[in-house]
Amino acid sequence: MELTKYELARILGARALQLSLGAPPLIKIKDEKMSFIQVAEQELDKKVMPLTVVH
Repeated sequence: MELTKYELARILGARALQLSLGAPPLIKIKDEKMSFIQVAEQELDKKVMPLTVVH
């Protein structure tokens, strides 16, 4: 299933907020200067993000 740009923005934003509030990242962070959005994008790409979309 392909996510719409609105679903993608909502999911990445929600996960980035969780990370900014102290949630542990589910991937190994390679660069200490990665933003929360970049971490969320990589989690989504690797399919380890703990969020789902229900249609």
